[in-house]
Amino acid sequence: MARRKEYKEEEVIEKAMQLFWRNGYETTSVRMLEKEMGINQFSVYASFGNKQGVFLESIKCYKKKAQFELIDRLDNSDGVEGIKQYFYNFIEFSKDKNSNKGCLLTNTVNELGENADTLIMSEIVKFATNVKESFINKLSFNSQKDKVTIDKQANYLMVALQGLSVASKMFNAKQLDDFIEVTFKNV
Repeated sequence: MARRKEYKEEEVIEKAMQLFWRNGYETTSVRMLEKEMGINQFSVYASFGNKQGVFLESIKCYKKKAQFELIDRLDNSDGVEGIKQYFYNFIEFSKDKNSNKGCLLTNTVNELGENADTLIMSEIVKFATNVKESFINKLSFNSQKDKVTIDKQANYLMVALQGLSVASKMFNAKQLDDFIEVTFKNV
């Protein structure tokens, strides 16, 4: 007879996500996950397969939080101002108490680079594509812009967002505000 789980998967994955977000994928060990999640190694492997499985679930958890706290708000906003507010909302989203963690997905790409697992990269690319589509939708509010311009501006904003993610970990609020304001003078 199978043992009943003594924990809620959503809660332990939230804890794992926070650990990966703080420490990165490579630095986070299964032992660290056990301690943070409050479950034993057997439960980690039985529920998630391995560290990669925990990380993939953590990415899903992150995307769900980002969807609710960032993308849904963007989708309910108007035009370029909505995208600009997304950038400001992102800075708040990426904070952890008094530290700035940046974006879990950007951090992962920076950490793993071309050696990243294809399943992990696939999840990251899906999320980035979703964000870009939302940017395209908001940029399309301006009927004076053609499709080529909108696509170029969406690409520019995606690169700027990645830069903001990294910058948010080391620059102060004024510097980040200046970055956002200058970015949107070009859109």
